[in-house]
Amino acid sequence: MPKIGVVGVGGWGKNHLRVLNDLGALSCFCDTDEVKIKIFEERYQVKGYKRLDDMLKNEKLDAVTICTPSSTHYEIAEKTIKSGLDTFVEKPLTYKSIEGERLVELAKEKNVILTVGFIERFNPAIIELKNLLKSGKLGEPLLLELHRENVWTGKVKDVGVIMDTSVHDIDTARWIFEEEPKLTFARTGKVLNEHEGPDFAAITLGFSNQKTAFIVANWLTPKKIRELEVVCIRGIVTIDFITQELRIDSDEGTIIPRKKWEEPLLIELKDFIRCIKERSEPMVKGLDGVNVTKIVEASMISHETGSPIYLNL
Repeated sequence: MPKIGVVGVGGWGKNHLRVLNDLGALSCFCDTDEVKIKIFEERYQVKGYKRLDDMLKNEKLDAVTICTPSSTHYEIAEKTIKSGLDTFVEKPLTYKSIEGERLVELAKEKNVILTVGFIERFNPAIIELKNLLKSGKLGEPLLLELHRENVWTGKVKDVGVIMDTSVHDIDTARWIFEEEPKLTFARTGKVLNEHEGPDFAAITLGFSNQKTAFIVANWLTPKKIRELEVVCIRGIVTIDFITQELRIDSDEGTIIPRKKWEEPLLIELKDFIRCIKERSEPMVKGLDGVNVTKIVEASMISHETGSPIYLNL
């Protein structure tokens, strides 16, 4: 089993600790919070470090997962890749696309795996949707409507709602349509003043052959919503990302396949471990992270100018 270290164990990082421990792959972790270090050392019986350099120097690792604030991703990933470690970076890959491009090139030079935490690709409902679309039963997907809404938790302060949450839906749209968007048009706004960037956004992504994705995100809605509607030529598929329920409406009636709920993070990290063992290409590549960041950057320009921004990715 590969030896994996986790960098950053607050927020989402603590889930990486739990899942990797359950999989028998957790070797150590790093965090600046000494209280968290003590708690998780006792819970998982592995060494915790306050400094990344010390962890890289003292541990014989195969890989790391990076779960720190977005603005720190580049500096940390650059260091782990240069150390020859396969590197999983939670979304977004980097704060700026140019930094992501550098990481992709560096990973290629060092012959290490670089992947990004676009977890919805590993959601069983999305896996089922992809299989359904490949079967051709409903025809080609034409329109996507994605909603990702809930009250701001106060944990994310270095980026806004697009960079923190809409990146999931931007990648999901790319994954479903199996291509890059040709243009983006966005309107964003901010009523909270405790974080960087917007706290609500509406983004329209235009793909080839009139295919379109509508993405709505905010940190204002009191109820947590994670939903997707896919309009195909011969039917509609509705997905709840949280419950993993998938509903199919067509001329043949309504079908709701019964599936066992599975934790997407467990599936995602199992796949990362498989890639490490087999030296195979991950489902989510570093370039996916770069292109999603470019779409975010273009969307922000669209809001500032009030115009659609054409893309060449």
